[in-house]
Amino acid sequence: MNRLAKVLGLMSLVAAMLVASMATVLAAENVDWNSNVIRATGGGVAPAGARTMAQARMMARRAAIADAYRQLAEYVGGVNVDSETTVDMAAVQSDVIRTKVQATIRGARIVSEGQTSDGGYEVTMEVPMFGVSSLASAVIDRPAVREAFPQQVPNVLPAPVKPHDGGGWITPETSTASGHGSSAATAPDGKAIGSFTGLIVDCRGLGLKPVMSPVIKNVNGSPIYGYKNLDYDKVIENGMASYAKDMSGARRAGSNPLIVRAVDVENHGGTPVLSVADANRVLIENGATHFLDNTRVVFLR
Repeated sequence: MNRLAKVLGLMSLVAAMLVASMATVLAAENVDWNSNVIRATGGGVAPAGARTMAQARMMARRAAIADAYRQLAEYVGGVNVDSETTVDMAAVQSDVIRTKVQATIRGARIVSEGQTSDGGYEVTMEVPMFGVSSLASAVIDRPAVREAFPQQVPNVLPAPVKPHDGGGWITPETSTASGHGSSAATAPDGKAIGSFTGLIVDCRGLGLKPVMSPVIKNVNGSPIYGYKNLDYDKVIENGMASYAKDMSGARRAGSNPLIVRAVDVENHGGTPVLSVADANRVLIENGATHFLDNTRVVFLR
């Protein structure tokens, strides 16, 4: 009997893992990390017993909305809060979070709707990831204390930077990795340029996984950027970063960004890792213009 219970428990665990994995896959396909929304399109048809065209249309619309809500619940559950936790995991651990997430889904807004050519009905709905009544406000807790950004690693000079052909400034390591950069003289070692409007971390080719609450570390394992370093209300309103495929989608970093190349990603692909020299450069420049404080961060993936 005990053996049967163990087998059944193992089967339940495997089933739960499969469901969680599927939810994550669905979320990856239906979360817009540039616009920071989760989007679902539901479809519905009128039952055969509808008495009038108007009633048929109303019933098909109602079915489409119900279908969109169902899909949103699946997609939202698979969104990564951080590199270790999905929304579903957080909801299982806390009744308060589960109630807030359900309320967020119920507050989804309709962005488009209409009849289909075959007489059915489609409704597209969105849940905001950040802002008022957003997913972030449901799953990201306010820290007890706001932590200061760390100091630079001693005895390691901040990486020098060069003007980037596409705008902003790029570290030599990034220049070598991406094939861009300029032969102009580098900025003085150890000194802030002080004009950067944001940070772009190039993680292309490393398998970066988007998360709502990202962390940036140096190769020593020390975090240099996380939500506990930031104004909580600003994180909930704007998020901590955006994710883009190329420089054209990196507007959040402003017109003169600092560009660095991640050397690795850790924690299931959710945490970009920088060289110590690049991390020191980021910290010294943030001390001058506070782009990290203002969440002007973009990850290229």
